[in-house]
Amino acid sequence: MSIGKTEPRPLTVDDLARTPDDGRRYELVDGRLDVSPAPVFLHTLVDSRLTTHLNNIGPDDHVVLTGPGINFNADRTHHRIPDLAVIRAEDAESPYLTRPPLLAVEIVSPESVIRDNHTKRREYAEFGIVSYWIVNPAPDKTGLVEFRLENGGYREVTQAYGEEVFETELPFPLRIVPHWLTADGPWKKQIGGD
Repeated sequence: MSIGKTEPRPLTVDDLARTPDDGRRYELVDGRLDVSPAPVFLHTLVDSRLTTHLNNIGPDDHVVLTGPGINFNADRTHHRIPDLAVIRAEDAESPYLTRPPLLAVEIVSPESVIRDNHTKRREYAEFGIVSYWIVNPAPDKTGLVEFRLENGGYREVTQAYGEEVFETELPFPLRIVPHWLTADGPWKKQIGGD
């Protein structure tokens, strides 16, 4: 009896059901597993504050989601989990999103710099996500950069660092002072600027 060699098949989101519930983020890139460590405190702080702020000022027909799973293709071999996303309420799906959100946000950590600034930036543009934010939670000067989809790629349209005011109209009109995403003090009163 001989055992033939078989090629490994691409993984799908069904395979993610067997990953451990260990706090790590399990994503798929063309059928290959991409694992990120559990977020550290500063990452979680930015995520929580940004989610709170967007929920407080966003219209009722928009939904702010923390860590939503998104299937990028029909065969479900490309699955990403942005740190935060905003969708229209009518685009809500379960168990995973299959349509591009209005906004995807990634909060940079030391191990995600290349993935967030290059890999996900390209993938999100190809998928058709209109607005992509990258937050750099540097303790000395937190920064926020917005990219807007144009001709199939992203163009940088807005950036703000520290106590500068970040303003945009997507996914809805808003203002954010990046400093208050990480700083101690009355962040709820100050995060939107004057």
